[in-house]
Amino acid sequence: MGKVIAIAIQKGGSGKTTTAINLSACVAEMGKKVLVVDMDPQGNTTTGFGVEKNQLTNTVYELMLGEASVKECIINGPVKDLSLDLIPSNINLAAAEIELIDQERKEYVLKNELDWVKDQYDYIFIDCPPSLSMLTINAMTAADSVMVPIQCEYYAMEGLSQLIHTINLIKKKINPALNLEGIVFTMYDSRTNLSGEVVESVKDGLEDHIFETLIPRNIRLAEAPSYGMPINVYDSKSAGAEAYRNLASELIEYDKKK
Repeated sequence: MGKVIAIAIQKGGSGKTTTAINLSACVAEMGKKVLVVDMDPQGNTTTGFGVEKNQLTNTVYELMLGEASVKECIINGPVKDLSLDLIPSNINLAAAEIELIDQERKEYVLKNELDWVKDQYDYIFIDCPPSLSMLTINAMTAADSVMVPIQCEYYAMEGLSQLIHTINLIKKKINPALNLEGIVFTMYDSRTNLSGEVVESVKDGLEDHIFETLIPRNIRLAEAPSYGMPINVYDSKSAGAEAYRNLASELIEYDKKK
């Protein structure tokens, strides 16, 4: 049965979507069967895999409202030669929160749908919106764990304690199996003292798992989404591709030790 990982932080620009796209692609490259769920109404993960988000009939929005089945929403193999499928998103998803208000057990909608296909994948990655919304709660209810990307900047800890509080609250009230997968540092710049200081301060303040891999600031990582490709396809030999491959290896090895 597949492991479901929600990638979440309520602070924009932290590398959340970049991590969702490139980590999932690198895990698929290592021979794992992967499903990516784009739970962000911005649909950036969808376009990052080269899918035209505004031309879609079945998306997460239709899935959440019960207008399409999970199998009808899955796009098979958007990236050539990768064993990776996608449930896409677009701006329509922004209306889902309002439409779900009166629905019973609305926190469980995504989980109930993913349960139909969970055993067909090794990993399911959910890209959450940059807010603690009902969409994020759905993702965490469906997830086994939460991965938190943190940008190496002065305000790195901003929102982290609130997110960890939310994870613990969902664990207590809704999903007892939910854990913190770990912290991933993004946009690391070895030329500055600040990046190193941020990493050390977070390590000092947290007892939870912190991934050793540091995701660097990398121009090729920034370019890849505009070409609709993950970094390991767009520029396989770039520093960004190497970093996300290392993160994928670390994740898989970490799971083996559990």
